[in-house]
Amino acid sequence: MSTVDTLVGGWQFLMENFDQFLVLLREHLTMVLLAEVLALAVALPLGVFAIRDERSKRVILSFGNVAQTIPTLAIIALAFPILGLGFKPSVLALFAYALLPILINTIAGLDEVSEDTVEAAKGMGMTEMEILRKIRFPLAIPVIFAGIRTSAVINVGTAYLAFFIGGGGLGVWVIGGINLFNMEQMVAGAVPGALLAIGLDTLFAMIERRLGGQVSIDSVPA
Repeated sequence: MSTVDTLVGGWQFLMENFDQFLVLLREHLTMVLLAEVLALAVALPLGVFAIRDERSKRVILSFGNVAQTIPTLAIIALAFPILGLGFKPSVLALFAYALLPILINTIAGLDEVSEDTVEAAKGMGMTEMEILRKIRFPLAIPVIFAGIRTSAVINVGTAYLAFFIGGGGLGVWVIGGINLFNMEQMVAGAVPGALLAIGLDTLFAMIERRLGGQVSIDSVPA
């Protein structure tokens, strides 16, 4: 069977099972987005804490690196006695993989802000919280979003492994298709995943542009 025939067959399979596709796509997207939100909720405060203390930074980055090296299925296996099978351990595994890129980029972005700019803000009477909110984070947005985009793309692919523990998602079609030697089913699950990764990357790029990333110290009220 040629590549074109396989793609056409995959499209036909998707159309014939469109209702199931929508369910699997929703499960896949929910896992990825929830893991990203949880990773952001943890990475941003940790990043702020890390730039205030060099020792804490080393500890936090070491923890993030360890979490990143643990295989997804190993994390799922460790979470199984507590969370069981299904959606929750899948999100936990994706969270572990989403955390490190965001954490590293948050620390790097906040660290890269010029100390001259920070000192100028202090000279204008701004508090540490105001400097963080009005100076550091706006200037760090491009770097932070680079981490968010990287983790989102990685997790779209990693989420396929949720199939093995009943987490749902597009892996049901892809891995099921491989096991059954059904190339049309596999393609019907793989191509939407690739498009989803591109779509999320584009969406976060648009959000980044909307939020900006440049701030003028002269424009910040004292």
